[in-house]
Amino acid sequence: MGASRTPLSRLGLGTAKLNNRDDQAEATRVVAAAIEMGVSYFDTAPFYEIGQAELALGAALSEIGGNPDITISTKVGRIVDPATGAWHYDFSRDGVLRSLESSLGRLQRDHVDIVYVHDPDDHAGEASATAIPTLLELRDEGVIGAVGVGMNQWQLPLEFVRNFDLDVILIAGRYSLLDASAAAELFPACLERGVGVVVGGVFNSGILADPSDAATFAYRPAAADLLEKARAMQTVAARHGLALADVAQAFGAAHPASTSVLVGVTDVEQLGRNVDAWHKHIPAQLWLDLEAAGLLPAGGLSPQGQTWDGQ
Repeated sequence: MGASRTPLSRLGLGTAKLNNRDDQAEATRVVAAAIEMGVSYFDTAPFYEIGQAELALGAALSEIGGNPDITISTKVGRIVDPATGAWHYDFSRDGVLRSLESSLGRLQRDHVDIVYVHDPDDHAGEASATAIPTLLELRDEGVIGAVGVGMNQWQLPLEFVRNFDLDVILIAGRYSLLDASAAAELFPACLERGVGVVVGGVFNSGILADPSDAATFAYRPAAADLLEKARAMQTVAARHGLALADVAQAFGAAHPASTSVLVGVTDVEQLGRNVDAWHKHIPAQLWLDLEAAGLLPAGGLSPQGQTWDGQ
C-alpha cells in the first residue's frame, strides 16, 4: 500500500497537542513510548502551540538520545513569534528559509526529512511561485529530504501534484468514514505519480472517536445527521467487538494510496489506546456490513473483501 519515495511507519504521531499541558516530561514519555511501540514517523509544525510542539519534540529526542531511526516532518508558510504568540502567512522564499531555520533550531536538528507547505488555501499563487520551488531546490541540494503540501482540502493538493515533482501529500479530514472526498481524484493522481499520502484527521476532530452529543466534526459541533451516521457505524463496529475508533483508523489505512495514518495524542495512555487499536483485526465482513447499510462514504474506496491487521 501507499507507494512512496519517502518510507514512513504506517502509523505516525502528530504533535499538535504534544506539549499542550506544558509538561516536557510527559512529552518525552510519549515520544519514547511511541518509538518503543514501533512508531517512527513524527509530524510537527511551527504553528502547533506557537512553536512549543517543535520544542517539545526536539527536547524529547535529545533526552532520549541514541539516534533513533525516525522520520520527522515539519511545515512552512505559517510564521510564528513564540514571544508574542502572533503568527502570519508567509510563502515567500525568504519566509520559507527563515521558517525552516527556526524549526531546525527548535527541533535541535541540522536536517529534516519532509517539509510541507502548510495550508496555502488562499495563497495558491505564492505557494506555486515561491514556496514549493524553494523547497524543491532545498531537496535537490540535500538540505531537506522530501517536499509536500499539507492541507484540509483535496483540490489544491491535486493541482500541486499535477504541476510539481512532490514526494508526499498530507491530507487532513478528507479521507475518513464521514468524508472520503480525497479518494475520487487526488488519490489516483498520487498513485500514478508515486506520491505518498499521509492521512490525518481520521476521527474528523472527534466524532469518529466518540460520537457523543458533544462531539465535533471539523472542529465544530457535529450536525445531527453526522452524529446519526457515526452512531450507526459504531453499532456495526460493536457487533464485531470493535470500537468506532478502531474502524476509523483502519479505514484511513485501507486505501492503496495511503502511506501513513497520523494520530495525535496528549499522553502515553492515549498513545497506547491508539496503537492497540491499530493492531486490531478488522474483518472483511465489517466493511461488507457497513456497505450494506449504506454507511461507507460516497467517493471512498470500499475496503470490501479486505481484512486489516495494522500492518
